[in-house]
Amino acid sequence: MWSRSFFEWHKQQDRLPSAGESELCGGNRAQQFPQIYIYKMLRSGFLYTAHRTTLSKHLGSFLEEVANGKKPVQHTDSMGNPFIDRDGPVFRHVLNYLRTGELQLPDDFREAGLLRREADFYRLSQLVEAVVEWENQRAAQREPAFLEVTDSHERSQGLKVYCSDATFIEKVKGRLVQISKSRLDGFPEEFVVSSNVIQFRHFIKSEPGSRLVLKEDSTFVCTLDCLKLETVMLALKSGFKLVTSLDSSKGSVVAAEALHFVK
Repeated sequence: MWSRSFFEWHKQQDRLPSAGESELCGGNRAQQFPQIYIYKMLRSGFLYTAHRTTLSKHLGSFLEEVANGKKPVQHTDSMGNPFIDRDGPVFRHVLNYLRTGELQLPDDFREAGLLRREADFYRLSQLVEAVVEWENQRAAQREPAFLEVTDSHERSQGLKVYCSDATFIEKVKGRLVQISKSRLDGFPEEFVVSSNVIQFRHFIKSEPGSRLVLKEDSTFVCTLDCLKLETVMLALKSGFKLVTSLDSSKGSVVAAEALHFVK
């Protein structure tokens, strides 16, 4: 297992500073942090180079205080080098923001929450706001997802889960394997499956309700109500909102023959 990434300001004492580093060295030892190194343990790491002026752009930030000697470094390694245990790969986006004043993230970036927390740690409030705005823009561009859960077992048509978001179907499949209390190590063949639909046609009546039946696994004891409830809970946790008008006389959400969600 890899341990957590960390970055350290490395004091280069065994060579003269280059022209680009001369402004960093000065006479104040606290300002002698010309480079930032980020390592991933067990293997070679990431190298980040930044001028003190870059780190000092936001007064009162963690990086500004460290770079200008306002904040004492509490931890050092065996060589006496100061270090702070934070996320290495995400720091590149923090540093790029300090350099350009703009948040530039790849289209497939999926760690906005982590970046927001890192920006908060470094006390970069403007970066936090930029990440929140980026998240809101992405959410506005995302197409709405629809989910339908229909139960027609009284007419021997089984249970059907349709969702326009294929990733949610994968979640349902994984959850079904977990709750089935069977010897399953994969999704049962008795279900009609596509990227957007799960449909199970075979039920038998049992108390307290209908039970899903598998030909090859008699230990499968996932009830219809249980599967419907698990699907509803997964939907709510995944950000779906119920849009079906429920009949209060039904007594339970799992008693409804059709449920519709949108996200």
